[in-house]
Amino acid sequence: MKVTKILSLFLLLTAISINGNAQNTLNAEKGKKPTIVFVHGLWADGSCWNNVISTLQAEGYDVVSAQNPTTSLEDDVAATKRALDRTQGPVILVGHSWGGFVITEAGNDSRVVGLVYVAAFAPDANETPVDLLGKAAPNDLSKYFQVSNGFITLTKDGVKNAFAADLTAKQQLELFATQTPASQSIFGAKNTIPAWKQKPSWYIVAKNDQAINPELERMMAKKINATTIESESSHVVMLAKPKDVLKMVKEAAEHKY
Repeated sequence: MKVTKILSLFLLLTAISINGNAQNTLNAEKGKKPTIVFVHGLWADGSCWNNVISTLQAEGYDVVSAQNPTTSLEDDVAATKRALDRTQGPVILVGHSWGGFVITEAGNDSRVVGLVYVAAFAPDANETPVDLLGKAAPNDLSKYFQVSNGFITLTKDGVKNAFAADLTAKQQLELFATQTPASQSIFGAKNTIPAWKQKPSWYIVAKNDQAINPELERMMAKKINATTIESESSHVVMLAKPKDVLKMVKEAAEHKY
């Protein structure tokens, strides 16, 4: 009889301990900051977010910056999912320019809780970049395309005049030198299920953008019902106005999901 009571007491204490540990783990997970995963656009790489990354890391955020090949939507989504595989817990996906196309698709991953669009495409199902660009007045960016073997890069004048006009000459030359060539096929890519239809979104409009018309950015932000701010920036907001990007990313990270 005594053995039975002792065994019952032991099992009860064990159950209490397990439940307590589980609750502590749950509480810790709830209090954990979400990981921020950055997705770059065309003619850039993951380092374009460095000005934002260092501040977020200093404030205790885990950060991953995807290195997309910009060869196709499928390849870039796969690279972004590999970045997601490096994370634990909830994720805020942040996409710039073409990166908005990528996070709209990759954001359907269950780990993603919010989306931040930085002067980015926010397509609906079956929309291509060309479809979206046709909804607003054209810009001059395509005048500066150099095409070789099916891949597009920007000329120095393109970086200076249409892509990053508000950066220093040194920064512009660095962008020109480090740009990742983009496959021409990307401009015909189509999204399937837009993640913004199920998940909260934020949007930064670049008021001085010469790559994507700011009016188009406003149209897309409104369509996806995004919390929106406007930045006195060229297309590369994360380089020209990193504080604006930080503000929006932190707002998304602090949202009650």
